[in-house]
Order: sequence, then C-alpha cells, then structure tokens
Amino acid sequence: MEVQGKIKLIGDTKTFGNNGFRKREVVVTTEEQYPQHIMVEFVQDKTDLLDSYKVGQPVKIGINLRGREWVSPQGETKYFNSIQGWRIENLAAGNTPGEQNVPPPDNFEPANDLNDEDYDDLPF
Repeated sequence: MEVQGKIKLIGDTKTFGNNGFRKREVVVTTEEQYPQHIMVEFVQDKTDLLDSYKVGQPVKIGINLRGREWVSPQGETKYFNSIQGWRIENLAAGNTPGEQNVPPPDNFEPANDLNDEDYDDLPF
C-alpha cells in the first residue's frame, strides 16, 4: 500500500526501552478533495530514510498496516492500529534521493552503425 502527499511534519527519532527501539514519525497531507493528515511511523533502521527529506516535499510512502491486541490487567481487550512506513520516494521532479541522473532521450547520439543483415530472432 502507499500514501502520497506533501510532508507536513517530520518528528525527531525517539529511542525506547533497554533494547534501543527507535521510532520516527512523519505526517503527510494528502492532496484530494478532502485532504487527510496521515501519520506514518518509521522504526529501527528505517528512521534514517527520513534524514534527506524536508517539510513541503511531495512524497510517496510505501506502508504496511499493523494491528495488535492488548489485554489490560482487568481483562479488558483492546485493539490498536498503526501505519508503518518502509520506503519513501520524493515526487519532486529530478530530486529523488539515490536516483541516477540520466539524460533525456533526445540527448543521445543516433546509432549510425546499424546492419540490417544481422540475425534478429524477434517475431516483429
């Protein structure tokens, strides 16, 4: 699943417990008739994915929906949901982190050394 919109807020990385569990939250505002402010959690090593992003950037985030059951000491059962991010992509043209800069097709030289007699096994 994916969530797409503009970054409204990027939280700081927080560490919990003796095991050093890390969590970082980002809020994305969707761009639709009724915009939604969706909070997505990135955990452990995925928190670092948010380092190169800024408020206002258009992004697409790969998410997983997580659900868990909790039973209180009084025996009452409650259910909780969370949205966990595992990938983030910058949708601004030419600014995707890690994207290679490939020149547009019209910047390539035409091929001049074509040989029509070369064997071609393509059916068309």
